[in-house]
Amino acid sequence: MMDDTPLWAPSPQRVADAHLTRFIQRLDTRRGLSIDGYAALHRWSLERPDAFWFEVAHYADVRADWADTPVLRHGERMPGAQWFPGARLNYAENLLHFHDDGPAIIAWDERSHAEPARRRSLTRRKLESEVARIASGLRAAGVVAGDRVVGFLPNIPEAVIAMLAAASIGAVWSSCSPDFGIAGVLDRFGQIAPKVLVTADGYFYAGKSIDSSAPVAGVLAALPSVRTVLVVPFQAGETRGAEVAARLAERLAALTGDGVAASPTVLPWSGFGTPGARPVFERLPFDHPLFVMYSSGTTGVPKCIVHGAGGTLLQHLKEHQLHCDLKRGDRLFFFTTCGWMMWNWLAGALASGATIVLYDGSPLHPDPGALWRMAETEKVTHFGTSPRFLAALAKAGYLPREHVALGALRSVLSTGSPLPPESFDFVYDAVKRDVHLASISGGTDIISCFCLGDPTAPVFRGEIQCAGLGMAVDVDDGAGHPLPVGERGELVCRQPFPSMPLGFWGDPDGARYRKAYFERIPGVWHHGDFVSRTARGSFLIHGRSDAVLNPGGVRIGTAEIYRQVERLPEVLESVCIGQEWQDDVRVVLFVRLRDGVALDDALRTRIRDAIRAHTSPRHVPARIVAVADIPRTLSGKTVELAVREVVHGRPVANTDALANPAALELFRDLPELRA
Repeated sequence: MMDDTPLWAPSPQRVADAHLTRFIQRLDTRRGLSIDGYAALHRWSLERPDAFWFEVAHYADVRADWADTPVLRHGERMPGAQWFPGARLNYAENLLHFHDDGPAIIAWDERSHAEPARRRSLTRRKLESEVARIASGLRAAGVVAGDRVVGFLPNIPEAVIAMLAAASIGAVWSSCSPDFGIAGVLDRFGQIAPKVLVTADGYFYAGKSIDSSAPVAGVLAALPSVRTVLVVPFQAGETRGAEVAARLAERLAALTGDGVAASPTVLPWSGFGTPGARPVFERLPFDHPLFVMYSSGTTGVPKCIVHGAGGTLLQHLKEHQLHCDLKRGDRLFFFTTCGWMMWNWLAGALASGATIVLYDGSPLHPDPGALWRMAETEKVTHFGTSPRFLAALAKAGYLPREHVALGALRSVLSTGSPLPPESFDFVYDAVKRDVHLASISGGTDIISCFCLGDPTAPVFRGEIQCAGLGMAVDVDDGAGHPLPVGERGELVCRQPFPSMPLGFWGDPDGARYRKAYFERIPGVWHHGDFVSRTARGSFLIHGRSDAVLNPGGVRIGTAEIYRQVERLPEVLESVCIGQEWQDDVRVVLFVRLRDGVALDDALRTRIRDAIRAHTSPRHVPARIVAVADIPRTLSGKTVELAVREVVHGRPVANTDALANPAALELFRDLPELRA
């Protein structure tokens, strides 16, 4: 049963001032419409996608050469639709078009708490000049439109600068965070043959200083396409940049020999390019490649997903302004690394005139209040995080409102996995009462969201507020038939949208791309989430479709089980799979417990009782097993499929995609699962 009491509702003044309200008023004036609320706007955005996306582009003041051609060609094709054919723009130009001395980037790392001098701030003018300098160096190094420039970097300003410099030329940017192992980096960058690699000498995490020179050398030894390397002295400090670059060059020279590529040119970041260079932005077709993103890679070599400049820009502008109500001068923080699509999403907020706040390091070091103290100091207006982080705060008993003043905070965003109802309670009880909590869901595949927030509407416990504007999101039975309100099924999108991938790298005929998203239901995007919709148009996500449990033929989402289990104070986290057993499937739950807690019969009973009381007898696990660790991807997502394969004695295709691959061995040949 739905709870009809909202946890939060915006004030009339907040609704009146919202971008969404102003956008509707603009449509009514320009188009002669009479749109009454979000649902009506969403319907119109699907009925007239050409007009909707045209109005988004002009409302957000996109800088482009607009051709006198239709906004949408082949709108009936999915895939195959073409957006803004004939238009030409540059992504970097649109992110850098605010020319003032306000802050564009504020950057912290975990040492900034003890060493305030490590905090960095770049004005919009300084950011543009740095982008121009690095772009001049890239051009001198032979980089042209279509070449690949990659970053193997911490979440620091140089990553944003390098990305924008590459985009200003029309080069394609791709990045990995420095916690990726050599094989994981090569699985990604090795497929796209980059010409330039930007890296750092190391990074800090959980109080440790980690040297990157060995993995960087290992990556470069196996990437013969790289001819230029830029090194950022993140650990050593700017004054030692030349020394750091020289040391890496010596290391690479020692690796050259039979079967190993000649060493690339290694240069310090500060000495690259021409100081005082003027920015030059190459305006290219709307669908010119901008980013290569990667699937998780846990079932094989990662798919290289190519996203276009125009579609990425428009979708992010729509989400930032209309769904997050991000305004010029606001400060957006999202805890992410350069290996997750939320980094690209965060960087895109520069196009709305917002300040982006970067943080590198552990979110819980030196204590659970680290990010909140940063948010207080920087007057963050939009705080982005994950359900896992919020759950960790609750388990630790840390209540931000008791320690920091968050007067500037207007919105909390959460993504990475379904946000359970208890975490909604935590935000409103422990963070701030008057805040828009937006659970958002989409993916690397679309570099954006299918379902997200409406800043002009109430927030209800456990619900994602709405489908994104221009996104024909539906719940399907898996065979092309829509399901009614309340029934669970596959998340699909029935119409094209601008941020659909251009395709996969190395897939010239598009066969792998079509198989990934369009083969199951022809002409419809099948996303792979197991979801349901409420009568008020909000969404609930019950887990990934490929991880859905099926005991006795009944489909059960794993998120429903995690929600109940992880409410117990003894349980830190869990992973649930379906084990093939006696011609059926039985539910097996693995739990990681607090230090000093044992999984005895009493705790097993409490776990089962909690699940049975709040879900159904079908959800109750047949076996509950304690493990010391749970495997996760490098972006922090639990890998249910990999655990399932190990339990069944089958090989895991690509353990290099995991942050802690050794944890998989904890699930192999367990005596508890033999009977």
